[in-house]
Amino acid sequence: MKAELLVDRRVTLTVDAFIEMKLWRLPEPIPGSAHFFKYSLAYVVKGVCVLRYDNERGKGDHRHDGNVESRITFHNPDQLMNDFLADVTRWNHENYHS
Repeated sequence: MKAELLVDRRVTLTVDAFIEMKLWRLPEPIPGSAHFFKYSLAYVVKGVCVLRYDNERGKGDHRHDGNVESRITFHNPDQLMNDFLADVTRWNHENYHS
């Protein structure tokens, strides 16, 4: 079985902000992750990726919030998307309503 692309979506939120989400089901976990998914979720504002969730090979599940990288817990794809979208809402609140 090859990797199966499950989600490939780009959502424009404003003139200068969009979300890009990609999620694949894998035949086996990538090194550093214990699940069968590969993902890249990004929030881009004014051409800068300000928030990203991914699980690159060897690093496992983590997020980038600006220049800060921290581990995240992967439960399932739906929860991952919900957590990411909640983080986008938090980021917008902190950066546009301060």
